[in-house]
Amino acid sequence: MKTTSLLLLALIAMQPADAAETKPTKPRSRQFRLDIGATVKALPRGATVRVWLPVPPSNQNQTVKALTPSLPARGKLSAEPKYGNQVLYFQKKVSSSRPLHFNTPYQIERHEVRALEQKKGQQQALAPSKKELYLAPNQKVPLTGQPLKLLAQVELMKNQPLALARQLYNRVDEHVRYDKSQPGYGNGDVLWVCNSQFGNCTDFHSLFISFARSQGLPARFEIGFPLPKKRGSGKIGGYHCWALFHLASYGWIPVDISEADKHPDMKEYYFGNLTENRVTFTTGRDIDLVPRQVAPSLNYFVYPHIEVNGKLWPREKIDLKFTYQDQ
Repeated sequence: MKTTSLLLLALIAMQPADAAETKPTKPRSRQFRLDIGATVKALPRGATVRVWLPVPPSNQNQTVKALTPSLPARGKLSAEPKYGNQVLYFQKKVSSSRPLHFNTPYQIERHEVRALEQKKGQQQALAPSKKELYLAPNQKVPLTGQPLKLLAQVELMKNQPLALARQLYNRVDEHVRYDKSQPGYGNGDVLWVCNSQFGNCTDFHSLFISFARSQGLPARFEIGFPLPKKRGSGKIGGYHCWALFHLASYGWIPVDISEADKHPDMKEYYFGNLTENRVTFTTGRDIDLVPRQVAPSLNYFVYPHIEVNGKLWPREKIDLKFTYQDQ
């Protein structure tokens, strides 16, 4: 029975999609315009305002064309050194207390990700520096102590990395429920979510990354914005994030455990697959911007980071507006 159970688990791990998710022959894609805007309020006269904006990259899963931005000062595009995330920066000294507005629009084509359908055997080894980066702890993502206690009752399939990753995926989904009704969620604090057993996407995927790295599987954090499944136009309420783990035989394989928890009929799909209804903005945690911000390293970077006179500007004094328009 034990051998049969292990075999079934391995076969499940190889299955890229649930029967409820009927996939067309080719991966789906979506073309849309995305606008990232903000209004900075209650500025003191003569203040120096510094703004850092994350810029979505073009990669194998999405093609991004930056359209003409509306900025109050000339912007400079750079890449932070740790992960290579693109950062658009501008600085403005304001002469009045009037609100400061800016908007960055993008034309995006996003593709569905089906990582487990890639031809196995084409080795995609990580560079040593990248492997070290994606096996290391983050400030809120420890690899020892309490997270390992959650794995103590699981007979881990350490000699079968894909099946092992599926075990870790299942363990996170068993332990955490998607719930934003109580405060404390959204920081990706592994010790907090170990105790609380609830949270949002940040909390789910931080725990998965902790599990994966502790077992020698390189794993990374990606964050961006979700789009409603139905095509059209409208506002986006906030960010969404997911995780990826790396196997040399497949490359980077995504998991979206919070979506799987919200939609149990899609649980098989979200191990190894991502819908086209999203866009990636940045990778990683503990981020230092370019030029360096006064604030401590950012836990993650998806919203504009704004400092006024050398201090982080309060979120309640910033109105964010994210909109999409399908093409």
